[in-house]
Amino acid sequence: MKEKTRSLTQCSWRKSAIGRPKTISDPYLDRLRELVSNSPRAYGYPFERWTAHWLRRHLAKEFDIEVSDRHINRLLTQMGLSTRQRKANLERVRRSRENAPLTFSDLNPCDVSSTTTSGQLVLH
Repeated sequence: MKEKTRSLTQCSWRKSAIGRPKTISDPYLDRLRELVSNSPRAYGYPFERWTAHWLRRHLAKEFDIEVSDRHINRLLTQMGLSTRQRKANLERVRRSRENAPLTFSDLNPCDVSSTTTSGQLVLH
């Protein structure tokens, strides 16, 4: 009888989950995918690209689930997504900068050490 009990216990132990219970739900993952697919500006943020930090903070407000930035990145990787800019986007940004009429590198330093009698700066 002990033999039978032990084998049943061992068998049921193997079927149960090992480790910490899963805290991330399917709705959480769906929302994460939705957020990454849209600009943060659509949700009232002043920046153009999501970071794991801001995704985590936004989702913590909505779902009251705290996870680390690393875990957000891990989830994104599992979904085949990333917060990093794609190469195609980087190329587009580079081309737009090349076509810009004026960049900061075009500016030359000037001497602003002298002033007129009315106190206005004189550029040399």
